[in-house]
Amino acid sequence: MTVAERTERGYLRGLEATATHGRTYYLGTRLLPAARRRGVYALYGFARMVDDIVDVPGHPDPVGGVDAIDAQLSRALRPDPSDDLSDVDEVVLALADTIARFDIPESYFRAFLASMRMDLPQSALFRSRYRTFAEIGEYMWGSAAVIGLQMLPIIGTLDPDAAREPAIALGEAFQLTNFIRDIGEDLDRDRIYLPTDELASFGVDETMLFEARRTGVTPPEVRRALAHCIAVTRARYRDAEPGIALIDPRSRPGIRAAFELYRDILDRIEAVDHQILDHRVVVPNRRRARRALGALLTRR
Repeated sequence: MTVAERTERGYLRGLEATATHGRTYYLGTRLLPAARRRGVYALYGFARMVDDIVDVPGHPDPVGGVDAIDAQLSRALRPDPSDDLSDVDEVVLALADTIARFDIPESYFRAFLASMRMDLPQSALFRSRYRTFAEIGEYMWGSAAVIGLQMLPIIGTLDPDAAREPAIALGEAFQLTNFIRDIGEDLDRDRIYLPTDELASFGVDETMLFEARRTGVTPPEVRRALAHCIAVTRARYRDAEPGIALIDPRSRPGIRAAFELYRDILDRIEAVDHQILDHRVVVPNRRRARRALGALLTRR
């Protein structure tokens, strides 16, 4: 199989990963023009592949796995004529093709890999707790902010410089939404991605969180702390929203849909009075479809 054929398989795997694991994200991508959609699938497929090395139990050497992907990306971006790239993963080939097509800075992907290493106990960069939003921002630079910046060349913008800060804000808003929604699952991995100092100001400590995860009963202190974190996250959505008008009109409906669908997750958390330690909330399919249709028809 040629490199070109394997690259196409990498794009297909990215599509499948997005449809399977990022349902809200996937629905937004379906509204993008086909050529741009492929690039988004390559980004998601790569991120998911690395995330699986980091988070799926049983990998024999996760640090080595991330290092190997890092090395493969370098080879794919600067291929030696004598290197057939046969041992480079198809998803990495699709990503390298997307980086070249859309001229995306390679440094964004190095930052992403650095944040992924922060999740690995075997890595010198490892952290499982963050005291403040400023500290969590260091992690989110690579896990979220640069994802927004990676997207900009793919979806297209009317003013790349002006769109930069809203793209960073949107990446962080999505990530913070995940942190809140997935707090229970993260506790199972002995990770807390919500700032511990902020939680403590509401009387929440680790013992209380783990007990709530075990019993499924979320005490008032935790509910108030989660409400505070939601307020902080909503502020990042407000910072991001003006950037939607700066996106290429052909891509705007897809980003608008993703924006609304992800923000709806916060509504769902509030609707159950922040009782989310024992399960993951989801946005109902009917509401998801309505959001997507509304974004497509509005085109603003």
